[in-house]
Amino acid sequence: MAESNGSVSVDVGTIYLGGKEHRVKTACGVVSVIVYGDREKPALITYPDLALNHMSCFQGLFFCPEAASLLLHNFCIYHISPPGHELGAAPICPNDSVLSAEDLADQILEVLNFFGLGAVMCMGVTAGAYILTLFAMKHRDRVLGLILVSPLCKAPSWSEWFYNKVISNLLYFYGMCGVVKEFLLQRYFSKEVRGNVEIPESDIAQACRRLLDERQSINVMRFLDAIDRRPDISSGLKKLKCRTLIFIGDQSPFYSEAVHMAANMDRGYCALVEVQACGSMVTEEQAHAMLIPMEYFLMGYGLYRPSCFTESPRSPLSPSCISPELLSPESMGLKLKPIKTRVSA
Repeated sequence: MAESNGSVSVDVGTIYLGGKEHRVKTACGVVSVIVYGDREKPALITYPDLALNHMSCFQGLFFCPEAASLLLHNFCIYHISPPGHELGAAPICPNDSVLSAEDLADQILEVLNFFGLGAVMCMGVTAGAYILTLFAMKHRDRVLGLILVSPLCKAPSWSEWFYNKVISNLLYFYGMCGVVKEFLLQRYFSKEVRGNVEIPESDIAQACRRLLDERQSINVMRFLDAIDRRPDISSGLKKLKCRTLIFIGDQSPFYSEAVHMAANMDRGYCALVEVQACGSMVTEEQAHAMLIPMEYFLMGYGLYRPSCFTESPRSPLSPSCISPELLSPESMGLKLKPIKTRVSA
């Protein structure tokens, strides 16, 4: 057990493919953080979408050998779980305070302070992307860059609000039932992955369905409530001066939201990559499509894959390719299928 700035970390002895869980006490409750890699390296923090954790939201990306080599070669990974979303989590006490999106963003600052981290790279999916963007807006000096997958930035529309209320009521009365899982799979994946009468459900969707069974319904309701009460942060996006790479699947229900976000950011700092035939969770459904844009993006920081991978036909890049304009949408003009880069108007 270690103490730092009033926070407490408990090493629980559970190893996740080489990573170790730390439980960090914050002003808004305990946060589970899985740490992978050499802590002397720069930090990459991740934050998953609703009802997910690092195993169900980022496993596909980190199991993609080339993407994993790029990220693990350059970063120590800190997977932050929303409260009560970690593996084996107990139900949150009903008497505990209901957290807001801002509270969740403030927890990230306490996690960074606990581990003694300065400025970090951030990667989030949908709800997690919103929390990390909010964190970056509040603490600009602590964020090197943002990699956002199907991000949110506006307050919920009436249709999203109604949809979330239906899910919340189903969770309250029936728990993580089949209907809730169907709603969530629609949120995460494309039609092809979810399957239909003629096409069987994919292995990815089946694995996600099993992992959803492990979630405590009250814990999911708490995170959903925080996201459902989120404020619109569009007006502050222009003030973000960290480089931002946005991925969006063309079948994501949050497609227009991601396009809106990119359009409201400084074009000199943001690039939007559209992934064809994909839902919201690009990290699981088409992780390989993230590789080349991430390589270009990270080269802007002088980071690259280890030499044993540099001759891959997918990525004929070298550190000497770095240019100051690397992150402009024009220079991110990737034409390789299944990726299509959209340039903000």
